[in-house]
Amino acid sequence: MKDKRRRSQGTRYSDVILRSSGFFYIGLLVILPIVAITTEAFKGGISHLWQQIIQPQALYSLKLTFLVAVIMVVINIITGTATAWVLVRYRFPLKNIINALVDIPFAIPTVVTGIMLVVLYGPTSGFGQFFGRHGIEIIYNKPGIILALLFVTFPFVVRTVQPVLMEMDKDMEEAAQTLGASRFCTFKRVVLPTLLPAILTGAALSFSRALGEFGSIVIVAGNIPFKTQVSSVYIYGEIESSNIQGALGLGVILLASSLLVLVILNLIQRWNSKYEG
Repeated sequence: MKDKRRRSQGTRYSDVILRSSGFFYIGLLVILPIVAITTEAFKGGISHLWQQIIQPQALYSLKLTFLVAVIMVVINIITGTATAWVLVRYRFPLKNIINALVDIPFAIPTVVTGIMLVVLYGPTSGFGQFFGRHGIEIIYNKPGIILALLFVTFPFVVRTVQPVLMEMDKDMEEAAQTLGASRFCTFKRVVLPTLLPAILTGAALSFSRALGEFGSIVIVAGNIPFKTQVSSVYIYGEIESSNIQGALGLGVILLASSLLVLVILNLIQRWNSKYEG
């Protein structure tokens, strides 16, 4: 009995220590920085913070950030879902290697991503010259920013949709096709409702990542005010200019947007659990 009590007490103590360590770690690395940036941003008052946000250059960079993020998400939903579908439903040579390559953007530094895109689509490259002859400028323009965001966020939709596809029962699809439904109708009515929570989760993660992307964009965008300057690059420029309040203005907006995406993501996951239940 004594041994059982000692083991029980030891288990409780270890649980308390682990719990405390987890809370301390989260507080130190997540909660404390959020509190610090929020407190510092509102130190001069809401009106002063608002004046920093509505500066023409800041406002343009904010609009551009959300615009390219939305465009990227739409493209990512289509291409990511299609890629997951091919990887799960089809067999072809080198499938395992291609499946592993999907995670490459997580491993490559984002600055290297920017350099790769400049080498491939820059003004002096073959592709760059081809598009240039047709009046299309990719690098140092908005298409380059979207390409960079697509590369760094590509795995999110694929990796959230793929497990759902692997666990899906094909009986419903076969039954629908037996009853005369076309492949498109079967996908729309049977497959898509099941995949939708996972697709939205991947889209939310992609959008959140796109809001704060810096390394690849600073290379491909060229940091041109009122043309290719996104919020993260603008914030970096304000810090270099010792305008901390200007940087904090957009920083708070991006932080609030990321938290909102996090809340939406949790609602999607709850919806998914309820739907599966």
